[in-house]
Amino acid sequence: MEPIYQKPMDIEARSMAIIEEHLTGVTLPEPERSILKRVIHTTADFDYTENLCFSENAVSSALEALQRGAHIVTDTNMALSGINKRSLHGLGCEAYCFMSDADVAEEARVRGVTRAMVSMEKACWLDGDLIFAVGNAPTALIQLDELIRAGKLLPKLIIGVPVGFVHVVEAKELIMQTEVPYIVARGRKGGSNIAAAICNAMLYAPKKENV
Repeated sequence: MEPIYQKPMDIEARSMAIIEEHLTGVTLPEPERSILKRVIHTTADFDYTENLCFSENAVSSALEALQRGAHIVTDTNMALSGINKRSLHGLGCEAYCFMSDADVAEEARVRGVTRAMVSMEKACWLDGDLIFAVGNAPTALIQLDELIRAGKLLPKLIIGVPVGFVHVVEAKELIMQTEVPYIVARGRKGGSNIAAAICNAMLYAPKKENV
């Protein structure tokens, strides 16, 4: 049995080594492989080897955007809080969640729509490259699809990993039909922690190959 008391960095390194042992036969290249490992590390769920989908050049597009100081927009404050701010700010990037904004809540009430939908609309006012990390609300993905089709948004990446049962699968498939780069967890699995984990894996990627 391994020692119970270990440094956090040693525990993470050992966890990643164990994950790598279970990825024998998975031919995913870097940095996508490191993103997958970070997701599995967060969830202890190897189903993501089958469920996590990357569009062509999605990660390279996002990494270039992050190097230019892209904004990350999340659909939950939980995802926002999970993003490593030191790494984020080290690249000159910022992260936002508009879900708790009073104007978003009021407009959603008046229009009879979800705050997630209005939050995606509010993100249109941000300058620069945008990366969307959606881990909870499928309506955020549906709204992003509408904004893209209307020519109001052209994200550098959409992370589509909402969890749940209602409209979740369909919303993810909708994003995969756009021409926007995406990382999507097909099916019902996902969550705000997954959205944050994917963001962090990309934020770490410019510094080292394996996260």
